[in-house]
Amino acid sequence: MLCSRIRTALSARLDGEELPPGLTARRLDDHLVGCPDCRRWHAQAHALTTGLDRALAPPEGDRAAADALLARLRSAAVLPGPVAPGTADTGGKRAG
Repeated sequence: MLCSRIRTALSARLDGEELPPGLTARRLDDHLVGCPDCRRWHAQAHALTTGLDRALAPPEGDRAAADALLARLRSAAVLPGPVAPGTADTGGKRAG
């Protein structure tokens, strides 16, 4: 079996998607036993997926603090006024 097809199926399994037709979890595991390249690819993909999941998840206990900070920022936000045509918006700084 082609490793590219196995890797596509491994990626699907990591993402919680259905495996491609004709491939089972057993076939994937059997291939991994005999293919060091796919084992290495799977380990790297698993580490990346786990790292991304961890980075995107709000830290335990910090959700309330994050919500409070966002509420304060929203209440303090000042919308900028319109910029006249032909003038540069310098972000409140003097040009020149």
